[in-house]
Amino acid sequence: MEVLLVDGYNIIGAWPELNRLKQIDLESARDLLIAKMAEYQAYTGTRVIVVFDAHLVPGIQQVYSQHDVTVVFTKENETADEKIEQLVFELKDSLTQLYVATSDYAEQKAIFGQGALRKSARELLMEMEKVEKHIQQKIESNYAKPRPAKIHLTPEIQEKFEKMRRGLI
Repeated sequence: MEVLLVDGYNIIGAWPELNRLKQIDLESARDLLIAKMAEYQAYTGTRVIVVFDAHLVPGIQQVYSQHDVTVVFTKENETADEKIEQLVFELKDSLTQLYVATSDYAEQKAIFGQGALRKSARELLMEMEKVEKHIQQKIESNYAKPRPAKIHLTPEIQEKFEKMRRGLI
């Protein structure tokens, strides 16, 4: 199994679209990141956990699921880096390959020492763009295919139905 731990605010600050949105509405930037990670998870089969620092959302630690993505807000005075290191320690086993998405160099060194691999924010963005492109191509190819009729209709009848559908008859 593969698990991707995402340093939420680090990725938001590094991805141009999310960084622009953050300037207007931080909550919307978080929601968009989570939605994108849900697409990534659905497409790749990799379990995704997004971790946010609590200093921007004060209160007690929260863990919940949004779009099938696990979202973690750290407890007060705990950084996302600390929580990610804890999760790497908890989740690491011989059957699980862990990746951590962050461009924080200190965090990258720490997770390497625990056996996880890193994905920079830029690498994850490039992967996400490929995923979105493949999803769009799949959607377009599905719409391009004519839907087979459940009953056999002659071309003349199909043409009459099409004219009726368009309001020409």
